Amino acid sequence: MPEISLFYGIRITMYYDEHNPPHFHVVYGDYNGVIDIQTLEMIEGDLPNKGLSMIREWAGRFQPDLLDIWNTQNFRTLPPLE
Repeated sequence: MPEISLFYGIRITMYYDEHNPPHFHVVYGDYNGVIDIQTLEMIEGDLPNKGLSMIREWAGRFQPDLLDIWNTQNFRTLPPLE
């Protein structure tokens, strides 16, 4: 599972062979989540609001890149949230 980004203890990854909708996985301490790339909604998991807010801010900046990674499986690292 390639790591897409890492910031503030938040690890963003994607799997190679996944099901729709386009999404990415998040590990934040003891919490996990699955975020829909198109809506930025958590479709699975238990992420705390503070972490989810940072993840949505980051994903909003890189939404086109995340969709491209999903569609092409050309995995690459994206800049962290600063």
